[in-house]
Amino acid sequence: MGTIRAAVCHAFGAPLVVEDLDLRAPRGREVEVTLSAVAICHSDITYASGDWGGALPAVYGHEASGRVTALGPDARGVAIGDTVIVSLIRACGSCPSCSGGRTVACETPIDPDETPLRTLGGDPVVQAMATGGFAEKVVVDQSQISPIPAHVPMASAALLACGVITGVGAVVNAARLRAGQDVVVIGAGGVGLNAIQGARIAGARRIVAVDMTEEKLADARAFGATDGVLASQDMPWREAKAIMGRGADAVIVTVGVVAAYNAAPRYLAAGGMIVMVGMPQSDAEAQYVPVNFASAGQSMVGSKMGDAVLARDIPWLIDLYGQGRLELDALVSKTWSLDQINEAIADTRAGSARRNVIVF
Repeated sequence: MGTIRAAVCHAFGAPLVVEDLDLRAPRGREVEVTLSAVAICHSDITYASGDWGGALPAVYGHEASGRVTALGPDARGVAIGDTVIVSLIRACGSCPSCSGGRTVACETPIDPDETPLRTLGGDPVVQAMATGGFAEKVVVDQSQISPIPAHVPMASAALLACGVITGVGAVVNAARLRAGQDVVVIGAGGVGLNAIQGARIAGARRIVAVDMTEEKLADARAFGATDGVLASQDMPWREAKAIMGRGADAVIVTVGVVAAYNAAPRYLAAGGMIVMVGMPQSDAEAQYVPVNFASAGQSMVGSKMGDAVLARDIPWLIDLYGQGRLELDALVSKTWSLDQINEAIADTRAGSARRNVIVF
């Protein structure tokens, strides 16, 4: 085992504690990655708040980049020194979901007792979301990594592991948007900005961002939104429909807020689709009128991690970045040290950050 520093959650809602942990060597097809950067996603905050339950102590963080520094005996197609992103998408490659190309829905369970993390006293520490990225190093299954060119800034590259593939993929993979269609993106945070980028890349005619502040709407326009609508006004869907001249072909809900889900159907055109990305707390319930969906041929679909396939989507996105068609660098609001992680989380909670990134 090797000793690493990690930010550990010992109690839901309490500050994370940066402490030393033991990290075992990779086994089987696992790889060890020494991290250069890990972003703070709202999912990490939600877990650490206890809204989705789970066991403790735990190390969160799932949006990371770094270099491979050790290999399990069965790891293939990866070499020590490779520059990679590290994602929570862990795929066995042989279950029905993986065989059908839906690696985000792998059906092979993860044994929680196989966590590679231990306290210095030998007690297990949960490797949250199969990643545990708020740490200097991680040991993960090789399916969770994807190579990236060494010239891509590591703080920017980390965002490909979740925020970028989730937002772009919600539009391209889940909504399957066609050129000339209209999109409403509810929420202009880290994932929402990438949904806007996905709509721009896909050739949307109108991309209408909906958020609570003019500052967030200005952010949305900088990333490709054609229009912005304040969600705080009475019946904001009326303004959005007036802009588009109709309802939207796709409404991408990127915030975990029930009110946003209740409003989403009101933006839709006949035949339109709601893509559910934002994740409210576990017991939250939204309401909708099913007859309206049936009579107008509308639909709702959930999208986890943008339905991404790492081996397919990461090279494509890296190429778009190299062409200047996908913005990564401007998504990074600020970089922080691991010792500043609680400050970075507080800044993320405040809602103005695109993405805060811990760098090592």
